[in-house]
Amino acid sequence: MCLAIPSKITKIEDNMATIDVDGVQRQASLLLLEDVQVGEYVIVHAGFAIKKLDEQAAMETLELLRNAAQAYEKKYPHTRKSE
Repeated sequence: MCLAIPSKITKIEDNMATIDVDGVQRQASLLLLEDVQVGEYVIVHAGFAIKKLDEQAAMETLELLRNAAQAYEKKYPHTRKSE
């Protein structure tokens, strides 16, 4: 199962983007999208950005995912990784 997490583009170089989700950065190919800019949000699958999202939709989705993670941690506190 895959989970589509909106990722913000922070840098673009040679059809590769540096994307960021809550401070975690990864690389993603932009070969499947046109006219993508730094500051925009994308959905990434298998290392490829496959869809652009507007900022409002990205923020709403990220908030829902954070709420779901918090609810899971409350219900299953023993599964939380130690820091």
